[in-house]
Amino acid sequence: MMLDDLNAATLDEIDLQILRVIQENGRISNVDLAASIELSPPATHARLKRLQADGIIHRFVALLDEERLGFDMLCFVNISLRMHGADDLRRFRSLIAEMPEVLECYHVTGEFDYLLKVVVRSRRDLLRFVQQNLTPIPGIARIHTSLVLDEIKRSTALPLGA
Repeated sequence: MMLDDLNAATLDEIDLQILRVIQENGRISNVDLAASIELSPPATHARLKRLQADGIIHRFVALLDEERLGFDMLCFVNISLRMHGADDLRRFRSLIAEMPEVLECYHVTGEFDYLLKVVVRSRRDLLRFVQQNLTPIPGIARIHTSLVLDEIKRSTALPLGA
């Protein structure tokens, strides 16, 4: 069952508490999670498994520090396409999905068609990425790149309320 198939009544306050806690600490033990929401460990485990089975929890990941790993350039790349046929879009999306530098890709409204979040190690790597990876893609009309100077806020947590 997908999230769209769920109605608002499916998630109760305990489910929301679980989701709030694991958004902040995905490695919390079941015992500690149960204690933090004041529920028994077996009941907590069953709810967690249901949230996973229902597709509300997709996966657990580790968030890495880009700069400490040498990725000093975070960029947002806006792309406009010349053609918007189904095959053109499928080819573009397939090629973008294969690029490890692209952390996120969004089909957007407005002046551009796609917004990419890209991480590279250096200015030289950005140049190589644009020239060797993006520019050869058939149908690209325009590429506009913005470099991130300072990160003000970053979160992966959804605002589920208190």
